[in-house]
Amino acid sequence: MQEKDLDTRFEEAVEMANTMTQAELPQDVQLRLYALYKQSTHGTINSRVYPVYDLRNAFKMNAWMQISHLTQEECKELYIEAITSLAKKR
Repeated sequence: MQEKDLDTRFEEAVEMANTMTQAELPQDVQLRLYALYKQSTHGTINSRVYPVYDLRNAFKMNAWMQISHLTQEECKELYIEAITSLAKKR
């Protein structure tokens, strides 16, 4: 049996995450998942492109900036692991 490639596993994890409700996840977990997803799909944040107008977006931007040292591939793996772990707890 051939192992699925990283992008396929990531897309499957995204689909799984889309079935989860915000009420199921603590806010710190939501922020971590948001940051991992953004770093995975957009790469390192450019704060000039993403202006902050409110507190909620400031937290999201900060979470993304905290993991900006990770590669997109590393973030995809961490996202997959996090979603898989959360799905097992459901």
